[in-house]
Order: sequence, then structure tokens, then C-alpha cells
Amino acid sequence: MTSPSGRPQGAGFQARSTVIKPERLWPYLLLGILLGIVFTRSGVISWFRIQEMFRFQSFHMYGVIGSAVMIGAISVQLIKRLHMRSITNRPIEIPDESFRMPGWQYWIGGTVFGLGWGLLGACPGPIYVLFGNGVTVMAAAFLSAVAGVWAYGAIRHRLPHS
Repeated sequence: MTSPSGRPQGAGFQARSTVIKPERLWPYLLLGILLGIVFTRSGVISWFRIQEMFRFQSFHMYGVIGSAVMIGAISVQLIKRLHMRSITNRPIEIPDESFRMPGWQYWIGGTVFGLGWGLLGACPGPIYVLFGNGVTVMAAAFLSAVAGVWAYGAIRHRLPHS
């Protein structure tokens, strides 16, 4: 017999809890605060910087995004080659997949996300930083983002997934 996750159940098998203890989350909180400071100091949370990017008037945001992509690619390679483990001491598994052309649902989702980002002037990550910097109108953006996630959760079973 197997569980919904495909793991065996029954005699001799004990499911490992996926709950992370709060004392193990503080490094992520500190990392988030540091990232917020970096976002603020580098100007990537600025509505004007984001608008410059969408109007192709400045390289600043493209440089930041390109740097993030490079750091992410290098990090993934290090995780794979060094067989790194998670904070809960589980092996980090990154499956090797061949490239497939994205389906139409990704094009629609990316377009909606991009339009929202362009109209709002803030990506979901910096919403917290902007609110923390006193841009209180971001509370409406945060609530809208939560409503969008809730709406997706409500209709997820009707949407195509690959």
C-alpha cells in the first residue's frame, strides 16, 4: 500500500514529519531582512526603476536580474556537484529534465503576471520591502496578491498542469 505521495505505508515504515521547527527558520528571516536591505539600497524596489526597465530606458534592472540568474545557475550547479543537503538534512534533489517548449498556460500566466507587475510597479517579493519602507499602499497590493493566490487555489483543479 502506498500513500498519496507514492511512499510505502504499513509495517516498518514511519512517515517523517515535514514540519520545520521555528528555531530553524531564524536564518531565513535574517536572510530575508538582508535581502530587503539589498533591494532597498540597490534601488530595485523603486517604481521608477521598474518603469525604466519596461520602457527600455535603463540597463540597471536588467543587470540586477541577469546577475540573479547567473548566481542562481551557479548555485544550482554547486548544489548538484557538492550533493548539498537542506536545513532539515535531507538531500536536495534537482531532477535533470530535457527542455520542452512551454505550453500555452505558461504564456498566459506569464503575460498576466507581467502585466500585473508592470501596472503595479512591484514584483511580489519587494511588496514586503516597500511596505516596510513606508509605502503603505502596498498593503492593497499584498491583499490583492493573496486574493489571487486564493482564487488560483479555488480553481486549480480545473486548470491544465504539466
